[in-house]
Amino acid sequence: MNDFAGGIDEGGDRALRPQHLREFTGQSHVVRNLSVAIEAAQGREEPLDHVLLSGPPGLGKTTLAHIMAREMGAEIKETAGPMLEKPGDLAGLLSALRPGSVLFIDEVHALKRVVEEYLYSAMEDYRITIQLGEGATSDTLTLTLPPFTLVAATTREGQLSAPFRARFGIRERLDLYSKEELTTILSRSAALLEVDADEDGLGVIAARSRGTARYANNHLRRIRDLAQVRYNNCITSAVAEEGLDMLGIDGRGLTDLDRRILRCLAQHGRPVGLKTVAVTIGEEESTIEDVYEPFLIQNGLINKTPQGRILTTQGEMHLGLTLPGIGDV
Repeated sequence: MNDFAGGIDEGGDRALRPQHLREFTGQSHVVRNLSVAIEAAQGREEPLDHVLLSGPPGLGKTTLAHIMAREMGAEIKETAGPMLEKPGDLAGLLSALRPGSVLFIDEVHALKRVVEEYLYSAMEDYRITIQLGEGATSDTLTLTLPPFTLVAATTREGQLSAPFRARFGIRERLDLYSKEELTTILSRSAALLEVDADEDGLGVIAARSRGTARYANNHLRRIRDLAQVRYNNCITSAVAEEGLDMLGIDGRGLTDLDRRILRCLAQHGRPVGLKTVAVTIGEEESTIEDVYEPFLIQNGLINKTPQGRILTTQGEMHLGLTLPGIGDV
């Protein structure tokens, strides 16, 4: 999945991640519930119950998975749904786990159904049955697994089957961050990046970061480059605005691709299907649906109807097609 500001710097992203729940800003209900669950599991000397984290990309699901493992004193193994193509791929991961390990599966909604069903007995009974060979005469081998915690992340919880969701004892949804929460996150990141930044400058970045910590940190790293080269390593509101303009991020946090989606809907003048939007702007359907649409919908710029996507009056105003105060939002 592509980030809109030149790609996500994975190394930098990891360097800025909080290491403990007490350092995690925002998502207070999630942090509170996980803190209680972790403390209870430690008190019983048991692995943490299986955890399902859902919500838009870039809100901290991967970060929380690593924090949970660290708080439990457990090793963590990472994979993603698209990488597990057959049961044997999953069996190799599960059989290598140590007692109390955390297995993190990102994009778990992309698991093939046969692999998902293979997880059922592993999650409930800590065992897997491997089929040796093919056909009616094939034998099976049952392996006992050490107790472990599955932490799964998804941007599309609705695509998970009900039996699969029911096997997660802890289910938490992450929401977009407020401007104030993002400003706090950016203040910590600026200190780690050793760049001077005043509150106004960080506030400008936060306001244009789509309520997403990953985007905020990504913008901060690029604006730090500008500050280092031209402004004595100091980020003010003016420097932040200049940097965001260079990145193509407008005053509402919209990118060029966001604006292309709005223009596509404006040109058609009627409800437009996702496939048509994807072909018109040259982006994958899943990226549009998971990364771009949630922000546009929550900000009242587009609506989804049974017939397709439509541009709202606010969307028309953002493109300069409608004057403020004219038409219904």
